[in-house]
Amino acid sequence: MRLLVVEDEPKMADFLSRALTRAGYVVDVATTGEEALWATKENDYAGVLLDGMIPAPDGFEVCRRLRRRDQWVPVMMLTARDAIDDRVTGLDAGADDYLTKPFDLAELFARVRALVRRAPEKRPTILRVADLELDPATHIVVRAGQRVEISTKAFAVLEYLMRKPEQVVSRTELLDNVWDVAYEGGSNVVDVYAGRVRDAIDRSFDWPMLETVRGVGYRLRSSPPDTPPGV
Repeated sequence: MRLLVVEDEPKMADFLSRALTRAGYVVDVATTGEEALWATKENDYAGVLLDGMIPAPDGFEVCRRLRRRDQWVPVMMLTARDAIDDRVTGLDAGADDYLTKPFDLAELFARVRALVRRAPEKRPTILRVADLELDPATHIVVRAGQRVEISTKAFAVLEYLMRKPEQVVSRTELLDNVWDVAYEGGSNVVDVYAGRVRDAIDRSFDWPMLETVRGVGYRLRSSPPDTPPGV
């Protein structure tokens, strides 16, 4: 598999390139935002490891431009900036994962393995299921024309479910895709946040969208329970 490492600090770029090459990947290196945009236009990558603080355009803007030109290669942001606002900025720009420096090499490899398993999948600007709308960029959720309040992690759970309407999503799948690989808690945390999603999108509306599939996980319905999907 071919990866692009975008890193302007020579020692870090060389370290990442050597480590990933030893792990069996083919690695290209870009040192500026412009080089990264050119490389991703000319080559098909299984994943991009993108430092946030590179010469302009910075990594966040590179990710935004990739998504604007309909390139959905999986992107992991690598940066020394670990503030929550920076993580949110990276994810809102279209990144799939976020890892702060310094990091353990074993964790990096695990994250990369998870990253490249994700097929490049186009993500619409605003997600819509029935009368529910979610905007990943602004973190706004609206149902039946009414804005609903929802926490950041519950928003991430809802976003994942909205990308798979009418599909049963297991607790394990939600843990793998909404929580990072370092998470060591039990799957009951999914139930806690599913409850918060239900409070936000169902409690004050005509019919419940979030369905619990006993022993498995959750399904987001696109029509009332007594109506066939899509009707």
